[in-house]
Amino acid sequence: MIYLDIYNITTILILNYFEGIFESNVYEVCDIMIEIRFHGRGGQGAVTAGELMVNAANYEGKWAQSFPFFGGERRGAPVRAFLRIDEDRIWLHQQIYEPDCCVVLDQGLVISIPWADGLKPDGSAILNWSGSIDDLVLPDNLEKVGLVDAISVSKMAFGERAFPITNTTMLGALSKTTGIVKLDSILKSIKEKWTGNIAESNIKAVEEAFKQTQVYRL
Repeated sequence: MIYLDIYNITTILILNYFEGIFESNVYEVCDIMIEIRFHGRGGQGAVTAGELMVNAANYEGKWAQSFPFFGGERRGAPVRAFLRIDEDRIWLHQQIYEPDCCVVLDQGLVISIPWADGLKPDGSAILNWSGSIDDLVLPDNLEKVGLVDAISVSKMAFGERAFPITNTTMLGALSKTTGIVKLDSILKSIKEKWTGNIAESNIKAVEEAFKQTQVYRL
């Protein structure tokens, strides 16, 4: 009986000790973690964009995770995907409600959904927008915004399509605006995922978007 008591007490102490370490790591990581929320439409490749960014971050020795929000979406309906990047292992596995950065792949969504909900103070945004920044109503807590006409870049890289490809285009804009990952790392990620003409077109889209993106500090 004494042996069992000692065993139980020891087990509780060990569990409490490791629980304390785990919680400490979570809060420490959250202080420096970068959280990005993608807004797009079904079929635009928001999920693929997140996956490419995970690989790009890994090439730079960083930890990353990406996952979509699955619902009853149909092609063309608004969808979300989430991306976390950190220098240390990421323990959190949940949706991102207070992002550091929002990426909007579809120009129509820029003015039709509350994409900035929960955006952290001094946050950043990368928007598919062909107009002037003066035409936008931006949140007060936005510190930096990158604007790129992703449709025109898509046409240049992929040709005329009924449903323009903007996901990789927006990654070029994301890299230029935030520097979260290097352009070369994104290009390497693309070359690993695709080959031939598909890879070449996506590389062209990323590079051109990087050049064309206009970055504004607010």
